[in-house]
Amino acid sequence: MSQELATGDAAHWTLAQAAERLAGAPRGQHSVPLFRHGTLLLKYYAPPGTNPQTPHAQDEVYVVARGEGVFFDGESRRRCAAGDLLFVVAGRPHRFEDFSADFGVWVMFYGPVNGERP
Repeated sequence: MSQELATGDAAHWTLAQAAERLAGAPRGQHSVPLFRHGTLLLKYYAPPGTNPQTPHAQDEVYVVARGEGVFFDGESRRRCAAGDLLFVVAGRPHRFEDFSADFGVWVMFYGPVNGERP
């Protein structure tokens, strides 16, 4: 599978394709970009053991693709599992904790830098 970032009017990624692409990424890389359209960037993210992420410049949506764990949103912790959707506003500290070895999420960044503010 090509390592190029897909763009265009339509896209289709399976979990198996995303996981394969991540497996082929350089050592230490825990996410891979898959698709871009305008400000939308789709990635697959599967941290091994710990979740070292820092706040991001854009709003983001996570969909848990497999596994389970705890999501810390900067204020509270809640269980999450495959099929769950999570949202984090730009700049907010957050991370996944106590997650299973098979844990992986689709992550979508979108909107302007510093997020969309109502």
